[in-house]
Amino acid sequence: QVQLVESGGGLVQAGGSLRLSCAASGRTFANYPMGWLRQAPGKEREFVAAISRSGDSTNYADSVKGRFTISRDNAKNTVYLQMNSLRPEDTAVYYCAAAVSHWATKSLNDYAYWGQGTQVTVSS
Repeated sequence: QVQLVESGGGLVQAGGSLRLSCAASGRTFANYPMGWLRQAPGKEREFVAAISRSGDSTNYADSVKGRFTISRDNAKNTVYLQMNSLRPEDTAVYYCAAAVSHWATKSLNDYAYWGQGTQVTVSS
């Protein structure tokens, strides 16, 4: 099991950038593909980005491809989400999660361990 804590959320104007961090506890962090997911008010939770255990492969939702970058530093037990060119529709609570799959999965069903979330608000 892994404990996850997100940070770095906040208020930013459209077109701006934010960098989210997710700190994981334990010595098994590198065993898990990691993902970022988000939930906007009135909407279901959706996939944003995922990264493999070694960091050699990534997946992105079409809505963020080319704007967001997921990365990880296994030595620091940390995964990041660099968000550029932010839009108001990116406003959501962003969650870091660890998957039980063996790849950078896009399926929410594969994410077994979740952080508490961090709020990202993008103003017009």
